[in-house]
Amino acid sequence: MTCEGEAQQWTYHDGTSRRVVVTDVETLFPSGELIVSQTDRDGIITTCNDAFVLMSGFEKHQLIGAPHSILRHPDMPRAAFADLWNTVNQGKRWSGYVKNLRADGGFYWVYATVIPKIRGGEIVGHTSVRREPSRDKVAEMSAIYRQMILDEGR
Repeated sequence: MTCEGEAQQWTYHDGTSRRVVVTDVETLFPSGELIVSQTDRDGIITTCNDAFVLMSGFEKHQLIGAPHSILRHPDMPRAAFADLWNTVNQGKRWSGYVKNLRADGGFYWVYATVIPKIRGGEIVGHTSVRREPSRDKVAEMSAIYRQMILDEGR
């Protein structure tokens, strides 16, 4: 789905942008690890664990204060993230398979669970816990996501 080796310009909702050369190099999820991050209500990363830093390929100081969408891989359909945001903005937990973009242009798959943090009846942020995905499900979701992207006209 991606144009391997082509530089792509990404502009995020906060106005920042970066150029990245998307590659087909996969980093496998470290067995037995959990990737954990927290964001504010707008999806800005406020905390993250060392596994998140390692898998993302960014330095911790580059992640804190950045939009979580910095990891959005072009092979992910927009509808998947629309579903995620719709679900958590209703105060519900969301789970699904996500292909993330690394700082070096490579990628890694996760099985993510995003839980809204609710204080005083208001959503104040989100906690995301990612674990090693089933390789069979990754293959299945890759095919589904390819079709979804085609349906989106991309």
